[in-house]
Amino acid sequence: MQPATLAATVVATLREVLGPGPVVLHEPCFGGRERDYVTDCIDTTFVSSVGKYVDRFEAELAGYTGAGHAVAVVNGTAALQVALQLAGVGGGDEVLMPALTFVATACAARHLGATPHFVDSEPDSLGLDARALRDYLRTIAERRAGTCVNRATGRVLRAVVPMHAFGHPVDIEALLSVASEFGLALVEDAAESLGSTVHGRHTGTFGLMGTLSFNGNKTVTTGGGGAIITSDRDLARHAKHLTTTAKVPHRWEYRHDEVGYNFRLPNINAALGCAQLEQLETFIRNKRRLFERYRLGFEPVSGVRLFTERAGTRSNYWLQSLLLDAPDRAQRDAILAATNEAGYMTRPAWTLLHELEPYRDCPRMPLPGAERIEQRLINIPSSSQLGAAERC
Repeated sequence: MQPATLAATVVATLREVLGPGPVVLHEPCFGGRERDYVTDCIDTTFVSSVGKYVDRFEAELAGYTGAGHAVAVVNGTAALQVALQLAGVGGGDEVLMPALTFVATACAARHLGATPHFVDSEPDSLGLDARALRDYLRTIAERRAGTCVNRATGRVLRAVVPMHAFGHPVDIEALLSVASEFGLALVEDAAESLGSTVHGRHTGTFGLMGTLSFNGNKTVTTGGGGAIITSDRDLARHAKHLTTTAKVPHRWEYRHDEVGYNFRLPNINAALGCAQLEQLETFIRNKRRLFERYRLGFEPVSGVRLFTERAGTRSNYWLQSLLLDAPDRAQRDAILAATNEAGYMTRPAWTLLHELEPYRDCPRMPLPGAERIEQRLINIPSSSQLGAAERC
C-alpha cells in the first residue's frame, strides 16, 4: 500500500474507533477522590515531604506490586538513579540498557558517572533481546575477581537495566539468567508498566530493585513522581535514607551521615497518587477495552498491525502501538503527519539513544532489532477513558 493510502486508512480507522478529533495521546483521568485527598493536605498543612499520604502511598504500592517495600520519590529518573547507586553502580562503570528506551534510563547512569552501554531489542516484547545480549557478552566480556569486565574498555559491566516498553513486559526470566551468568545486578525500569505482570508476578519485582514513574502521562499519576520497589528491607531503608538527604533521625538536630538527595515525594502528590491507585484496575480494564476496539478496527487493515501482549503476560497497555509490516521510515512519517493533522495525536518510538548527541560515543552492540522497531512503531491515542463507557 502506498504511504498516502495507508496513512488515510489509519486516520479513517482512528476516526471510526474514537470519533472526531482532537484526541490527545494520553491524558490523566481524575474521577475518584483526588480532590478530597488533596484538599485534606491543604487543610492540615501537610503538603511537603512528610505526611500520612506518603506512608499510605508507599504501603499501597508495595502491596499492589507484591514487592514488599516501596520508596516514593520525585520522579522515575531519580528512582532509577538511586536504585542503580544502591546496586553498586558508580563512576567508571558501564550499565547495559536498551538503545530503544526513553532518555531518562541513560540519564540515571550518567548522573552517577557511569557509561550507558546500549544493547538490542527484540520484536516480541519490544524490550531487551536476552539471546542477543548473551551472545554479545560472551564475545566482549570476561570475569575478573568476581566482576564482569568489558575487554575493549577495561570498565566493569556493573548492571543491566531492562525496560518494559509501553507497558509490555520484557522476557525478564531469560534476562535474569543472563545477569546471573555474568554477575550483573539487574534493576528493572518499570516506569511504564504499573499493573503489568509476567505469569501473575508484577514487573519490577524480579530484579534486585524496580522503578516506577507517575508522570502526568502515566497510567497512574501523582503529577510528577516515581518509586523504588524491592523485596529487600535493607535496600528499601537505605533508599529512603538517601532520598531524604541522608538525615539521621533526631528530634531537633541536623546530622547527615552520607551524601544524600532531596528526592522525597511531597505528601500532596502522594495524596493524588492514593486516589489514583484506588482506580488503577479500572484504568487498566478500560485500556484493555480500548485495545479490543483498536484490534477490531485495524484487523482488516493491511500493512499495519496492533501490538499485542505476549502469552503469559498481562500488559497495562499504557500506550497502544501500531507496527508497520516492514521497516519503512517514510511510511511511518506519512502516518504520523496525517494522523496529527487530522487531530489524532500519535508519536513514534524514541530516537535510539546512541543517535543522541550526549550518547553517541557510548559503547553499543549491533542494533538491528531496535532499528527495525523504531522504523515500524507508532503510538496511538491511549487514554484510559477512551475505553470507558463515560469520559472523566
